[in-house]
Amino acid sequence: MDRMIYVAMTGAKHTLGQQAALSHNLANAGTVGYRAGHSVLRAVPVFSDTLATRAFVVDSSAGADLRPGAMQQTGRELDVAVQGPGWIAVQLEDGSEAYTRDGSLHVNPNGLLQTRSGLNVRGDLGTLSIPPNTLVTVAADGTLSTVPAGAGTSEPNISATLGRIKLVNPPEAQLVRGPDGLFRLAGGGEAEADAEVRLGSGMLEGSNVNVVEALVDMIALSRQFEAHMKLLQNAEGNAQRASQLLSLNA
Repeated sequence: MDRMIYVAMTGAKHTLGQQAALSHNLANAGTVGYRAGHSVLRAVPVFSDTLATRAFVVDSSAGADLRPGAMQQTGRELDVAVQGPGWIAVQLEDGSEAYTRDGSLHVNPNGLLQTRSGLNVRGDLGTLSIPPNTLVTVAADGTLSTVPAGAGTSEPNISATLGRIKLVNPPEAQLVRGPDGLFRLAGGGEAEADAEVRLGSGMLEGSNVNVVEALVDMIALSRQFEAHMKLLQNAEGNAQRASQLLSLNA
């Protein structure tokens, strides 16, 4: 009975954690470039001489679902979407590097190219600065080009190249997601730029959360939690009846 109690108790606890993770996925169903997180439960024995009959349930995080999301046309020059595998490199406040699929970019008042969350976009040689009063275009390889605002097509030679957005494509197994939703290399450090990664301009990649599937999973987890609680109630009833039988034989 000990095994049933501990499996049901820890199973109920981690089922609530899975429901919280699914709720987080549903809340980000409309977030650009979001990658759904998922986890699985498994039972593990307790290796102890005094707890040989006990087993716990643990939440074995399986990481993130890295399948691409649907593409949404916006027509905005600074909206970019990674085509196929790959990531956009951004610089965190501590100077370290992280990776995102959110290509909704803008130029801040200081002329730095940033994500919508205010993180500087990394270039191959550092941060990317945009001169004032210029129009910016992003090529498929991430190269940024500018022309003065109001310049016509008859002046092709005034176009200037500012740099290239750092695009990377490390192995998926080396990526871990942080609490901020950004991905990093599991061993730390920075990924090498990959010239094969391509961007689509004037579009954004949506979240890859399957809302219908997530709602079905929420219902299944709710029933799973109820099953765990019923096991605990059964264990309590069995213990009470055992105590009554022992008291009669005393």
